[in-house]
Amino acid sequence: MIQRLQPGPRLSAAVVHGGVVYISGQVPDTLHADVATQTREILAKIDRLLSEAGSDKARLLNVNVWLADIITFEQMNQVWEAWLPAGQPPARATVEARIANPGYRVEIAAIAAL
Repeated sequence: MIQRLQPGPRLSAAVVHGGVVYISGQVPDTLHADVATQTREILAKIDRLLSEAGSDKARLLNVNVWLADIITFEQMNQVWEAWLPAGQPPARATVEARIANPGYRVEIAAIAAL
């Protein structure tokens, strides 16, 4: 069975299948805020989606982070490390990329086990 969470015309915020939660790239609601603020907003969205799917951040398997400017890497990491459960880091990649809206400083996608 495939469960789609918050489906829209182009994508679902998350899809659950085979004991795995696939979270689409999440972006902040607050445009032009600093990367720390935007990262906190996105991680809160990920928490809510994981909860809705029946999972949590301790079950993260893989995360991809896109930063509009790699110079903000440490700012994003400070928020990330405060949010992440101790001793539970997922596999992760972080790259600099042009994000769909110039007001977005960060986008994060994740995969977690149920």
